[in-house]
Amino acid sequence: MRSLLIALAATVALSLPARADEVTVAVTAIVEHPALDAARDGVKDALAAAGYKEGENLKFIYESAQGNPATAAQIARQFAGEAPSVIVPISTPSAQAVVSSTRDIPVVFTAVSDPLGAQLVRDMEKPGGNVTGLSDMSPVAEHVALIKEILPNAKSIGYLYNSGEANSVSLLAALKAEAEKAGLAVVESAATKSAEVQGAARALVGRADAIYVPTDNTIISALEGAVAVAEESKLPLFTADTDSVSRGSVAALGFNYYDVGKQTGDVVVRILKGENPGDIAVKVAAGTDLVINKAAAAKMGVTLPESVVKRATRVVE
Repeated sequence: MRSLLIALAATVALSLPARADEVTVAVTAIVEHPALDAARDGVKDALAAAGYKEGENLKFIYESAQGNPATAAQIARQFAGEAPSVIVPISTPSAQAVVSSTRDIPVVFTAVSDPLGAQLVRDMEKPGGNVTGLSDMSPVAEHVALIKEILPNAKSIGYLYNSGEANSVSLLAALKAEAEKAGLAVVESAATKSAEVQGAARALVGRADAIYVPTDNTIISALEGAVAVAEESKLPLFTADTDSVSRGSVAALGFNYYDVGKQTGDVVVRILKGENPGDIAVKVAAGTDLVINKAAAAKMGVTLPESVVKRATRVVE
């Protein structure tokens, strides 16, 4: 029933008559959580800054798949059938669904760690076709260095992820390579849906010295369950996205996803003004922030080094 209502809502929203000067930007995400929501808002604000404003010359449509890949595919087909000016899928699963649904409508993906591995494009510099976008490939080497700086005696990192999410599999390979250089073992624990996250986190207790959560939409959507395990077990939890620090992780070095959204919106504007998406290189989003949570660190038995505190761009008390 929920999937039917989503489809009907999208149909009504897209079918309303548009003025001659009005463009339609259709945005979809695999799930709602702070990082992806911030990216969506950044896209919308970038459009407004370029003169595309709702109620004037922009129809802005947003649909969440609520964590369901089948719903993501349904939304993608619905958007493709209604032919908006540009489709903006946020996250790898949504991007894969949209790219599979259209070869004609411009697509600008965002918050996708590995566009090549996800088979969204064949070349980052010259993507060709109707697709371009922004990658949020995490600076994994810096993440490992940060964990070692905060936990110098750590011997292993627990990797909490959805093994069915392409970007998380790509990040696992990168993590293993960087962890080996730092003398750290990687212990995997997978959750394929949000209801499994707490159990997957609990499976790392006694097997790892820290938990590392990548930019994985399944895990982040149920992060509080993992945080509860980390606090109870005094097992420090780190995240790749900075928006999750206020939800209870010790620290994160990553992107400000509102800024990622604005960078994505700038690409959408270029297409609305006539550029071919296939001629626009896929870029890795710019900017990294270090955010720390002193209260979370204390609950997990961690004392943050002064060197980390001084470098932090934001401190959650």
